[in-house]
Amino acid sequence: MTPEEVLPDALLERLRGRAADYDRKNAFFHEDLQDLAAAGYLKLFVPTSDGGLGLGLAAAAQCQRRLATAAPATALAVNMHLVWTGVAHVLQARGDTSLAFVLAEAGQGEVFAFGNSEAGNDSVLFDSRTVAVPLPGGGYSFTGTKIFTSLSPVWTRLGIFGKDPGARDGAGELVHGFITRETGGYRILDDWDTLGMRASQSNTTVLEGAEVPANRIFRKLPAGPNADPLIFAIFACFETLLAAVYTGLGERALTLGVDHAKRRTSFKNGGRSYAQDPDIRWKVAEAAMAMDNLYPQLAAVAGDVDALADHGPLWFPKLVGLKVNATETARRVVDLAIRVSGGSSYFRGSELERLYRDVLAGMFHPSDDESAHNTVANAWLGPLDN
Repeated sequence: MTPEEVLPDALLERLRGRAADYDRKNAFFHEDLQDLAAAGYLKLFVPTSDGGLGLGLAAAAQCQRRLATAAPATALAVNMHLVWTGVAHVLQARGDTSLAFVLAEAGQGEVFAFGNSEAGNDSVLFDSRTVAVPLPGGGYSFTGTKIFTSLSPVWTRLGIFGKDPGARDGAGELVHGFITRETGGYRILDDWDTLGMRASQSNTTVLEGAEVPANRIFRKLPAGPNADPLIFAIFACFETLLAAVYTGLGERALTLGVDHAKRRTSFKNGGRSYAQDPDIRWKVAEAAMAMDNLYPQLAAVAGDVDALADHGPLWFPKLVGLKVNATETARRVVDLAIRVSGGSSYFRGSELERLYRDVLAGMFHPSDDESAHNTVANAWLGPLDN
């Protein structure tokens, strides 16, 4: 299916029509989610045999790009569900069925969310400040605080991980599992009142001995960087789908900038359209060229994941490079669109005003600018000397 078939224009306009109200009220996008679920959008990666659309990462990324042109916060939050279903799909394509239950349950309507981020943990997936304590029977209890937990009001399955410090002879072991909405031992804080991306309701989740049974523990890995397929799958889906959202946001900003340039008129130039102003034309061209560089990069990286391409040690530089390029390009394009559009974009209620705030969230998602540059430098130059 094409992105236009998955997200018809009529549905896209309904979502766009609600975005400003969600942002103004700092409200979760319940109606959007109902519409997307009814359209099968939460089953993009679910095989057709399980009632899904059976898409790969490249097609899903284009769908997310299209969704973000209408409702960036909705797209960003839905990303977290798609990351887990995407991870299951990417692993399964490589012969690893350890997360097959994720696809099966998503096909039954379960909503997955990502509960890995922790304040102050710049090791991201390679260490954790959450403590995982072994329980009799192979389960674990988790105690720690997870931030930016998108889909907080509605998830039914939350992926979490923590560190068992006594495992592997004291070296520590990272334990990955899922809790359900009915699991005890966690609290969701009502603390999402942010500059932008307000509809995502990415509240803090406090784990207070939340127990994961053995059959929901799906990975135990040594602390520190490693080449486990799960790590690749998470990075591949998280970075690529995130880049798709910000690509769509930038695309919408460019469209708005062009529309405003054509509509605005210059008093000093006898009422001529600003589309005839050389400086404005330069800014629009700059934004368009920036976006034109981004579209093929997104398509190529996502397509290579689907094709099981072997980029060896350059895979992670490609993934983090795509994320940084997408988020930074979108910021630059939104800024140019605002400069083209004039003072009206400074007022609350302007779509560009909302996009200006939404796009700033891109700098906070992993991998951040510093981490990404370190990853790429290490790949090309080798690590720093001790």
